[in-house]
Amino acid sequence: MGERGILTVVSGFSGAGKGTVMKEIMERYGNYALSVSATTRKPRPGEEEGREYFFKTAEEFEKMIAKEELIEYARYVDNYYGTPKAYVEEQLEAGKDVILEIEIQGALKVKEKFPQTLLLFITPPTARELRNRLKGRGTETEDVINGRMKRAGEEACGMDQYDYLIVNDVLSECVEQVHQIIQGEHRRSYRNQAFIERMKEELKGE
Repeated sequence: MGERGILTVVSGFSGAGKGTVMKEIMERYGNYALSVSATTRKPRPGEEEGREYFFKTAEEFEKMIAKEELIEYARYVDNYYGTPKAYVEEQLEAGKDVILEIEIQGALKVKEKFPQTLLLFITPPTARELRNRLKGRGTETEDVINGRMKRAGEEACGMDQYDYLIVNDVLSECVEQVHQIIQGEHRRSYRNQAFIERMKEELKGE
C-alpha cells in the first residue's frame, strides 16, 4: 500500500492567476490530479466529458446531492457546480495529490468534511496589481472589474482561514512554492501515524 495522496484546495481572487498556476503544476510535476467538477451547464465547444467537467442533468445532479455523493456544491445563476466524492477518493487512494480549485465558501466546507485538507490561497502582491491583471485580460468592462474588486475585498476576510498564503508575483516561483508546500505536507507527523506506530513497535523488540 503506497502513500495516500493529499487533498489540496486552492482558492484566490479572480485574476490572481490560479488557473495558470494549476496548469503549470500539472505540466511540471507528475503526481498531481486536478479534481474534475460536475456541472449542469451545457458543454462548450471543445469540452470533453470527464476532462473539463462531468456533465449532468439537473435531475442527475440533485440525485447526487441527495445521496451525498458530492464533497461540496454550489448553485451559480441557473447551474449547479460540485465536486464528486468518488473521483477524489479514487485519486487519493491511488497516491495522487488532488488539487481542487474552488472559492472560499466551498473550501471551508471541504475542510469541515475532510479536516486533513490543505488550504492554499493565491493572491497577487497588491490590490493594484490585481486590478491591472483584470484589465489586462481585455475582456471585462470597467463595471465587471469593479464588481470583481469588490468581491475580492469580501473574500479577503477569509484569507486567514487558509493554511498557506502564496503570492503569485513570478509565476514559476509561485508554482515551485505550491509544489514544495504540498510535498512538505506529506512529512507532517500526523499524516504518518502508521509509520510512527510501526517504528515504536520495532524499537520495542530491539
